[in-house]
Amino acid sequence: MAAKGKRSAGRIPAEQLDTILQGDCIETMRTLPDASVDLIFADPPYNLQLGGDLSRPDNSRVDGVDNDWDQFESFKVYDEFSRGWLTEARRILKPDGAIWVIGSYHNIFRLGTSLQDLGFWMLNDIIWVKTNPMPNFRGTRFTNAHETLIWAARDQKSRPTFNYTAMKAGNEDVQMRSDWLFPLCTGEERLKGEDGKKTHPTQKPEALLHRILMATTQPGDVVLDPFFGTGTTGAVAKMLGRHFIGLERDEAYIVAATARISDVRPVEKRDAAPMPSPRAAPRVPFNQVVEAGMVRPGTMLYCAKRKYAARVKADGTLAIPSKFGKSVEVDQGSIHKIGAAVQKAQACNGWTFWHVETDTGLKPIDTFREQIRRNGK
Repeated sequence: MAAKGKRSAGRIPAEQLDTILQGDCIETMRTLPDASVDLIFADPPYNLQLGGDLSRPDNSRVDGVDNDWDQFESFKVYDEFSRGWLTEARRILKPDGAIWVIGSYHNIFRLGTSLQDLGFWMLNDIIWVKTNPMPNFRGTRFTNAHETLIWAARDQKSRPTFNYTAMKAGNEDVQMRSDWLFPLCTGEERLKGEDGKKTHPTQKPEALLHRILMATTQPGDVVLDPFFGTGTTGAVAKMLGRHFIGLERDEAYIVAATARISDVRPVEKRDAAPMPSPRAAPRVPFNQVVEAGMVRPGTMLYCAKRKYAARVKADGTLAIPSKFGKSVEVDQGSIHKIGAAVQKAQACNGWTFWHVETDTGLKPIDTFREQIRRNGK
């Protein structure tokens, strides 16, 4: 059970990390310190407005969501519940923290309103397109083939983690889009009881949480899931070297989640970290390349098509050959300034623009910068 008492600020006690706290999510969150969590993933009750049992064409019953925890007397009661846990969620998020909330058409729009009313700052809505959706057996509506996720920062001034470079590189160097294709949780991943029935009706696929955590956390971050269920968030967090805190009131779910997470083998630390952004890498000035003897003074640099050339000086600046005459305004300066000058451009990334001649052809001078960074680690 969650410990009662006065809460501190800023850090989760070590004994609460990587654990499941049993109890009501709102009451349990109230025991957690202010500004102590990096990310929240929430899969709250959907408040499905089901009108009786759902049957297949052969009259067999569909195993849908009819649990007590998904039943609310009215929209008003559901909204009060949502604002209660979201208020606590915002309190325990760090200043640059963020939240993910997933839902269906029954509840996601109400949750979106509550998020904005409470001061969260919308970043994206993500559409999880289910590649194997459950058909609409009655034939009265379109097949419901997606769910919506909202990604929001704690407030407008927050600067939440977004591993843009890693997401792009892992997506074949194309920007990651907001429509994600994943199948429903099936097969061996789906937890089932001894009776063969699903342990939890809305268990999320690990692939979905894998992308969320790789995109918006760093190793060692604390991820809270206030509706822990069978522990998908905890299992993926453990595998990726993130800390988790699960909140769950159902004993059966806790037992299943605990067993599941205990079987998870974490990846090595070096493999858990996302690809860093170039902006986050240590700054290396070009004169450091010259000082290291990687490019000697007097060496000629060329653009990729050999249309432009410049000479390296001992101080790490570049000089434009006299053949350019007065066709450019600047004849000596940084790799960036001279790259822009010869192109008559506003700006230039000199690291990728300039190349040096080698036995195998032209090589970008950026390779020397990367070598210095690697050697410096």
